[in-house]
Amino acid sequence: MLRRGIALAVTAGSLVLSSGRGPATHVVAPRGGGSGPPQAIYSTTEKEHYLSEQDFAYIRPGFHIKVNSITISADGRPLVDLSFTDDLDQPLDRNGKVTPGPLSISLILAWWDAGARQYTSYTTRTQTSPITGVTAIQPAADTGGVWNDMELGHSTYKFKTAVPPSFDKTRTHTLGIYATRATTDIVGKDYYANVEYDFRPDAAPVTEQWGAMDIAKTCNTCHNPLALHGGSRRDVRLCVLCHQPQNTDPDTGNTLNLKVMVHKIHRGSSLPSVTAGGKYHIIGFNQSDNDFSTVVFPQDIRNCVKCHEASAPESQIWYTRPTRAACASCHDDIDWTTGANHPAGPQADDAACASCHVPQGDQEYDASIKGAHTVPYRSKQLKGINATILAVTNARPGQKPTVQFQLKQDDGKPITPSSLGSNLTVLMGGPTTDYGVNPLNYRERADGASFDGTTATFTLSNAIPGDATGTWAFGLEARRAVTLNPAPKAGPASVNESAFNPVFYAAVTDKAPAPRRKVVDLANCNVCHDQLAPHGRGRRNTELCVICHNPNETDRRPASLFPPEAIDFKRMIHRIHTGENLTQDFTVIGTSGSGINFNDVRFPGDRRDCVKCHVPGAQQVSETPPPGLLSTNTLRDWYAPQQHFAAACLGCHDSKPAAAHAYVMTAPFGESCAACHGPEDEFAVDKVHAR
Repeated sequence: MLRRGIALAVTAGSLVLSSGRGPATHVVAPRGGGSGPPQAIYSTTEKEHYLSEQDFAYIRPGFHIKVNSITISADGRPLVDLSFTDDLDQPLDRNGKVTPGPLSISLILAWWDAGARQYTSYTTRTQTSPITGVTAIQPAADTGGVWNDMELGHSTYKFKTAVPPSFDKTRTHTLGIYATRATTDIVGKDYYANVEYDFRPDAAPVTEQWGAMDIAKTCNTCHNPLALHGGSRRDVRLCVLCHQPQNTDPDTGNTLNLKVMVHKIHRGSSLPSVTAGGKYHIIGFNQSDNDFSTVVFPQDIRNCVKCHEASAPESQIWYTRPTRAACASCHDDIDWTTGANHPAGPQADDAACASCHVPQGDQEYDASIKGAHTVPYRSKQLKGINATILAVTNARPGQKPTVQFQLKQDDGKPITPSSLGSNLTVLMGGPTTDYGVNPLNYRERADGASFDGTTATFTLSNAIPGDATGTWAFGLEARRAVTLNPAPKAGPASVNESAFNPVFYAAVTDKAPAPRRKVVDLANCNVCHDQLAPHGRGRRNTELCVICHNPNETDRRPASLFPPEAIDFKRMIHRIHTGENLTQDFTVIGTSGSGINFNDVRFPGDRRDCVKCHVPGAQQVSETPPPGLLSTNTLRDWYAPQQHFAAACLGCHDSKPAAAHAYVMTAPFGESCAACHGPEDEFAVDKVHAR
């Protein structure tokens, strides 16, 4: 590697976190390992893990900023004292000469109005739309200030912008910093730092701060991480410094106030204005049209606590402070002047909002904020269904298995199987090494099960095949439609209440049951989906999903649209989440004949982070894969069938060159993927996906 500076010794040190509210120092636990090889400090999912010790000592990975002080000079221009360090707390050269990677640092200064709950930025810019000719004064980073480099890793910056002579020194002021260390050419990625430093110019303690969200527990659970404007803005506390009522898009006229913009983005395709044929978009700095009208939030939009998580200091703000701006961002068909679509009529200001929209009413779906935003499948009107498989007998080749199970409500009261009708089914499939049978042949209504008042007993009419081997799985689906009264105005009037699907493993020829290998963690799915429950909310357990979505299964398209599409879980889920980045069409047609196209899915995270969905290690290409793995019936892909690892990888990498690579690296008797992509190889899965 070409050296552009002096390789300095790496020593241990604590890390300075690049975000958080004041005081100036934000200390977190060290990465671990102290001085030594990068492998002792970074995980296998980080690019730094794969550096040599020599390169590590030269590159000095990481970028962190510490605010030592900020003062308002006599001329009104703020003076900021900063320190810059790497991941081991060693100083970085701002100019990138002594240490590699120059630092690009932008600073914003704004004051906080706790009563109005909004910032106003002192630092601004003028933006004129080439489309409308409208000129807007927008919050922005300061430009034209003066840097003074004191010593390595220590600099001051004096703003060009001066605060007004009459500025209120008793208000909370926030210094926001977004910065980039340019190291893509030497380590394969840039480093970013965000800082929000709260202070009062009168030197009194800060008592009023913005705190509506905890980004680590909200935004970054799906966005993984939130990284906007080229990747340098990564903290919602930084976002609010500019995205407030002071900020408007001159091209579209849309406000860029965060509480409006973020609500509208996340409701996206289901905004009343969009469903009526409109469009919600924002024109970027480079005149790129950012159309959010196709965004589909992956759970019920009424689940406000997904973003307003309870640990945030102001987590209650969504239900204690209703405003026209916040509420009409999702309910954007309301006209506050005429009162259209607002039962209380016109509203000239926010004064009366909290009178009707109290935090919590005495029933669901009333005018109270929590009541109106009750997620239907979490309604207290539901009594609950809890299903348990107690035993499976007669589970040998050629036998008709008998399943014993119990159904109970949350209060412990038994549920009679016959009351669920066709919504109670038992499913069997096998072997667990890789499910391969057609599940429709082994999915039976169980509402006719015998019932002794506590336990139900059901014998399948289908026998386990005579040549079956290994362990087979038995699953249960149970749901019922509940009419909601009161019901949400926006619907639905009824909701399918469903049980979490139990899966029971029975040894068919094995000495003891061998459960299906665990590849994904359902808890990971529910981080974004809240409660993953497709197929009418009847299937809530990925352990059940894979019985049907197996390598031999295809969709239910009519013969006129053949060949059918593979719905093997490992391929289908990768394709769905790759969505708009696919090069091929991916449409799945169900038993009703209706098709769902997934090419417009906009995945909010970074798909290189395999353990976002997978259990650790399950993403690896093994040199000794589990026995019994089946090839996937990929009749609509570049070639068919595709063996196990190829089917998984080509789920995301669906281009013709990728398929050609996989094709030539496989043989009828096995795949050679592990020769290059094994855990310790040059192109290991973790290494090529490292971030």
